[in-house]
Amino acid sequence: MKIPFRLALSAVIAFSSGCATQAPTPATAPPAPVQTATAGARTPLLLISIDGYRADYIDRHLSPTLATLAKDGVKASALIPSFPSLTFPNHYTIVTGLRPDHHGIVNNTMSDPRLGNFSLSNRKAAADGNWWAEGTPIWESAGRQGLHTATMFWPGSEADIHGYRPDHWLPYDGKITADQRVDQVLAWLDLPPSERPGFLTLYFDDVDHAGHSHGPDSKEVNEALGIVDTAMARLVAGLKQRQMLDAINIVVVSDHGMAATPVKNSVMIDQIITLDHVQQVSLGVLAGFNPKPGFDFERVKAKLVQPHEHMQCWDKASVPARFQYGSNARVPQVVCLAQTGWRITTNAYMAKRMKDGSVSLGDHGYDNQDPNMRAMFIAHGPAFRSGVNLPDVDNVDIYPMMTRILGIQPATNDGDVSHVQSALKPH
Repeated sequence: MKIPFRLALSAVIAFSSGCATQAPTPATAPPAPVQTATAGARTPLLLISIDGYRADYIDRHLSPTLATLAKDGVKASALIPSFPSLTFPNHYTIVTGLRPDHHGIVNNTMSDPRLGNFSLSNRKAAADGNWWAEGTPIWESAGRQGLHTATMFWPGSEADIHGYRPDHWLPYDGKITADQRVDQVLAWLDLPPSERPGFLTLYFDDVDHAGHSHGPDSKEVNEALGIVDTAMARLVAGLKQRQMLDAINIVVVSDHGMAATPVKNSVMIDQIITLDHVQQVSLGVLAGFNPKPGFDFERVKAKLVQPHEHMQCWDKASVPARFQYGSNARVPQVVCLAQTGWRITTNAYMAKRMKDGSVSLGDHGYDNQDPNMRAMFIAHGPAFRSGVNLPDVDNVDIYPMMTRILGIQPATNDGDVSHVQSALKPH
């Protein structure tokens, strides 16, 4: 078991007892290298997530750094998320190679009879390794097989999973800017070769936040694309300073796309069932309901599974097979999926959101085959061929590809590296 170690943000951000203090404005240029890459050192792998980056965003020509990496490396027409196309389930799929139904993070909001309730805002639950223990993240496998690891934010990396954490990790703090996140990764890469991480993650959330708040076709999303690409340019410049750009494997992914959700596109679930008669697990794009003692759940289920405009509901045993979803105990007994562009909500919730102006104008979680949910995959580095365009890639295949590159034994997973073999140089 490794001792948790939270590395300070290398004169960029100060941490005390694991909590971020006020971060100063970062310098205009990336920090100079402490040392350059050492010949013969193991080639690191940097996994980058740009949350909510829809596959077609790159066609807006606002991501020149990403476009250059793609031109010189590998780009897929799209990365297909697993169902449901939500943040935590798909981030954990990418680092485990397991479908959400198999790794247990089946929604951003969940209920477990033993563990209680889980949500994005419940930091205690998110840091509880028991929620994540049905999967084995790549940083655990890499660490147990002799590699140092570091995560600049990634769902699950704050948790002690199977008695293990990355060597270097930071608790999520949305106030840490994209540039500051890059500088921390560069600082980790400046460690002596014997301590330098062989596997690292980097996470950007600007695009996703803008998409939710303003919709995927907004100027705010375009501005966020620029912010993230500027941070990516900072990363590339820092790697060039360290003579590492061609000595590191970079995998850039997103977890899902984004669909516009006009305010009027709301299915009011409280007009269909009496919510006091069920355990409401989640609302939104993918709603879930469990039986509540003392009430006739079969009667409630009958109301839900009958045809509805802009929403379809199933008993968990009857979810369409192509979603590969419903067998996990954390999947609610009845799940309801909104039509793309719609939300499942209540009159009271929408009234509150309308009053404070916080209705989401963009969302995800829909059918993972919907074009609006298509995510992004770009790769660059010595392990990858140059100028390769791949067809759609299933996101479960990213994990076995990464373990192949790292030369480590993968945990049991649902992926198949042969599906992305054409992106890789021969061994």
